[in-house]
Amino acid sequence: MAYNFITAEEAAAHIKNGDTLGLSGFTAPGNPKAILEAVAHKAAKEHEEGRPFKVNIFTGASTSDHVDGILSRNDAINMRAPYQNTPDLRKRINAHDTHYFDRHLSEMSQESRYGFYGDFDYAIIEAIDINEKGEILLGCGLGNIPTYARMAKKIFVELNSALPKSIYGMHDIYVPNDPPYRREIPIFHPNDRIGSPLLKVDPEKIVGIVKTHSLDGVKPFTEPDEISKQIGSNVVKFLLGEYRSGRIPKEFLPLQSGVGNVANAVLYDLGESPEIPPFMMYTEVIQDAVLELLKKGKCTFASTCSMTFSDHTEEQLFADLDFFHDKILMRTAEISNNPEVIRRLGVIAMNTALEADIFGNVNSTHVLGTKMMNGIGGSGDFTRNAYISIFSCPSVTKGGLISNIVPMVAHADHSEHSVDVIITDQGIADLRGKDPVQRAETIINNCAHPAYRPLLLDYLKMGKGGQTPHSLAAAFAFHTEFANSGDMRNTDFAKYY
Repeated sequence: MAYNFITAEEAAAHIKNGDTLGLSGFTAPGNPKAILEAVAHKAAKEHEEGRPFKVNIFTGASTSDHVDGILSRNDAINMRAPYQNTPDLRKRINAHDTHYFDRHLSEMSQESRYGFYGDFDYAIIEAIDINEKGEILLGCGLGNIPTYARMAKKIFVELNSALPKSIYGMHDIYVPNDPPYRREIPIFHPNDRIGSPLLKVDPEKIVGIVKTHSLDGVKPFTEPDEISKQIGSNVVKFLLGEYRSGRIPKEFLPLQSGVGNVANAVLYDLGESPEIPPFMMYTEVIQDAVLELLKKGKCTFASTCSMTFSDHTEEQLFADLDFFHDKILMRTAEISNNPEVIRRLGVIAMNTALEADIFGNVNSTHVLGTKMMNGIGGSGDFTRNAYISIFSCPSVTKGGLISNIVPMVAHADHSEHSVDVIITDQGIADLRGKDPVQRAETIINNCAHPAYRPLLLDYLKMGKGGQTPHSLAAAFAFHTEFANSGDMRNTDFAKYY
């Protein structure tokens, strides 16, 4: 079949106010680079002429400035799910200019197929290659595009010549049947391949192909600061203790790691530990640190949904694909984050928190309980089903004005029932087998900053009976004090007695 090669502007001309778009990609990799920018410019023109123009955007996870950034600056997003991390979009969400619903990443694809979110007008797919049969070689992130492409009425393809065709074979595209016909997902080791290296779509649905040439534009993470290094050191200390005790088997277990500087610091520390044996990863995103671990042989295989490498590291990957080709496998979010597989493999989950309370509940998403930061992402998928679930965060932020260990989290994403271990720069709180008061004492004494320990112990003492001794009147005193004075250290629990 002969495809139509069109411009991004010609593609955008098809897209109407109110349309629902499903995008490939997971973080910046794999996401479209040109068509959504043209849609944003169209929105700006429509607004100037007094006409409404917004679209609904469904993705695998976060995108990039090519999508969420420019669309948000032009007020062109009506609804967005399931995860985001762009400052411009965050402002729109918190101002209620954009409707955003936060979902576990493993659920988004299947819930779309179940019809929970309505029809999809267009799927927009970044590709490295496409043939006349509609077989597509995808880019460096998969997300939920097999489902969106199946559901969409029409498809646009962005053919990105900056990505090498020799990446062929590094994708594993598998979509489970929906209930009541679903079977087990046959992954028994992180390196099991169960699907196709190519995405198959109906060629008749392809409206046009837009040519692009662009790397993913991921900025390198800054060097870990002293706080991140100490958190990383404490995570490794905990894992070594579990390994020495035999609670982690001698073969070790697959690791999942969240995104960011702390996650990178943890991975670098793991790579430097001579006692921890070579391990595999079963995770949703791999970053620059993982490529270094693969080079060293410390990580022997990485199953992921996205290769979220900085441009410099991405170029290193492409230059040495013969070495990395059989060491990395990209899966859809529905599989990379699948609870069944995570629990079967015994994945050790390592994620970050905005804040944790003294009883072990974790807030991953809302600053001071109200302002959306990014979203829950895949942390819930892994935390609830992990062999061990670890959350880490600095003990304080803003120079000590905010304690990230609080009496009660202002927004709960992960309950005490799912959180095994909390780690800060101060130390390690192993919560397994402890009742609420024991957990509180462990978290306060090991993870809270010394400036806040007396306050938190005062709060624990003033709790009014019951198994979990909260003072409902004072539960959010830290947050209230910060709102009033800008410093949680000024909290006075005496006025709540």
